[in-house]
Amino acid sequence: MARLDQLPASEQVLIESFLDALWMEHGLSPNTLAAYRNDLAGLAQWLHAAGGKLLAADQSQLQDYLSYRFSQGSRNRSAARLLSSMRRFYGWLRREHKVKQDPVALIEAPRPEQPLPKTLSEQQVTDLLQAPDLMEALGLRDRAMLETLYATGLRVSELVGLAFSQVSLDPGVVRVLGKGGKERLVPLGENAIEAVQRYLAQARGELMQGHLPCDALFVTRRGKGMTRQAFWYLLKRYARQVGIDADTLSPHTLRHAFATHLLNHGADLRVVQVLLGHSDISTTQIYTHVANQRLKDLYQQHHPRA
Repeated sequence: MARLDQLPASEQVLIESFLDALWMEHGLSPNTLAAYRNDLAGLAQWLHAAGGKLLAADQSQLQDYLSYRFSQGSRNRSAARLLSSMRRFYGWLRREHKVKQDPVALIEAPRPEQPLPKTLSEQQVTDLLQAPDLMEALGLRDRAMLETLYATGLRVSELVGLAFSQVSLDPGVVRVLGKGGKERLVPLGENAIEAVQRYLAQARGELMQGHLPCDALFVTRRGKGMTRQAFWYLLKRYARQVGIDADTLSPHTLRHAFATHLLNHGADLRVVQVLLGHSDISTTQIYTHVANQRLKDLYQQHHPRA
């Protein structure tokens, strides 16, 4: 992974100025800004090795870089994201009068691949939810987190970032601040409400003992909010515990299961779009393919003349 601090100071300042402008204009999340930073640092590093600079790059050089990334195993989806980063960056340079021409303007984006997201069966989800040991404080916390994730379809970053003020257990809703600062209300469901209530009544106080107050809903033994990486680690541990191949899981596995299972049970695609916080329904439509594939598999498995 390219590092910004390995670049000449002028290139570092240029990229950070662009990221500052991007954050001011669009309020992008730290993860999205980090992706832009990494994309542009990689481009700048490649140009620097060839004796070039970001401000002097032309269309041919940028196409050569995309070809280089393909030769290194980059997929269409990654290349499309990289081109999007370059397009925004050089569009900003053009508006700021730092370059005369936009060298990305005539470069066509590769058609992104649409691999079906890996998901879990309803039985696998049930096994996963029942894996934590409810006789322990951490087990109660983990059950509450898993139930909340499956009940709401939150992104992992949204889950670990939940504060007390975002959760209303009486009406059973979660107020989520998603990508681009967009807010949405998502219902919790009875099982998740019960799990969170039990965690708050029996476990959180024990985990917070001896620590300063913390607004995070789900906390560690250190009295702090959990990181995405820590949650990802415990999710893989529970998956292995119940016989699920942890290598096939992704941070979005339960989010994928949430959407797919809703569609399998007849939910409207527009409703799923709202619950997931997708701005474009085309992003949500991928789950219809997953649901349809599941129906085909069940047909092949159970129909006597399939």
